[in-house]
Amino acid sequence: MLDLHHVHIFASDIATTVEWWKQNLGAQVSYDGDFGGARNIFMKVGRGRLNIYDQQPRGRTNGAYHHVGIRVEGLNDLREKMVKNGVEFRSDIREFGSWRYLMCKAPDGVLLELFEVDIEEMTPELADFFNLG
Repeated sequence: MLDLHHVHIFASDIATTVEWWKQNLGAQVSYDGDFGGARNIFMKVGRGRLNIYDQQPRGRTNGAYHHVGIRVEGLNDLREKMVKNGVEFRSDIREFGSWRYLMCKAPDGVLLELFEVDIEEMTPELADFFNLG
């Protein structure tokens, strides 16, 4: 078996980070404790996983990654909920036919792409990429 499982991020304020993910994206804590010599909180975000180190981010860049993509249903409703929670977005929802998205920052500058797709309107190649079933 080979399956991309999680993203592991640093948190300058782990309580704020965990609460942000819970309030805005419905994340659930699965584990909170020492793992590999440091406090880690493992969270479920839909079918994906997020591991959070209770450590200051290192360096001044996010390394080689640009953003974390999170597929959602009901992008408009999620945006409204997050705006009420004080989240700022880079723009309004951008639409490209069968795909639409928003960009925002989670704590510590972690850039997120929240996106929604219409699988039935995509080419077979794109539908295969986005389909989780």
